Amino acid sequence: LCRREGMKLFLKGQRCFSDKCSLSRRDYPPGVHAQRRVKITDYGLRLREKQKLKRIYGVLERQFRLYFKEAERMKGNTGENLLSLLERRLDNVVLASGFALSRNQARQMINHGHFQVNGRRVDVASIRVRPGDVVGVRTAEKTKKLVDEALEMNKSQSVPDWLSVVSEAKETKVVTLPRRDHVPHPIQEQLIIELCSK
Repeated sequence: LCRREGMKLFLKGQRCFSDKCSLSRRDYPPGVHAQRRVKITDYGLRLREKQKLKRIYGVLERQFRLYFKEAERMKGNTGENLLSLLERRLDNVVLASGFALSRNQARQMINHGHFQVNGRRVDVASIRVRPGDVVGVRTAEKTKKLVDEALEMNKSQSVPDWLSVVSEAKETKVVTLPRRDHVPHPIQEQLIIELCSK
């Protein structure tokens, strides 16, 4: 997927920072005819941008369309609203807090009930957090071990300032709503709006 988009989507966690990253070994798209030079159309450019955003956050087409419709109904800039909605997903909050090594691991841990929001166990990765919510780790030994390993590996990673992480208590508090400058990925949301508004 990274090779198709021509950039690191950080789908494999720490592996993406090492020499084992598939993009650093083969920095051309997958497929037999991938190394032919193909002129990309305006539609293709917009489609690639949308696919890139979907793959970064791990959402399917139908989910993405629902997020886009909701972002259109909200006040303000549609592109910024869309990115804010995706950033507020629980699996993204767990990953950004450093409690998981990759988005897939964060999603699996949530689905297996390793996390709780405001003291209640949750098992749906797409739950949207709000300011004031506290995301915590369950007290089971297995859960603590997994989270400790992830925190150790991610200690060099910076936490976005819309989240407040207490590593000792293994808790994250949502301080504010994420803004456009909190999104770490180079996304051109205007191209996505132009594609999805048709």
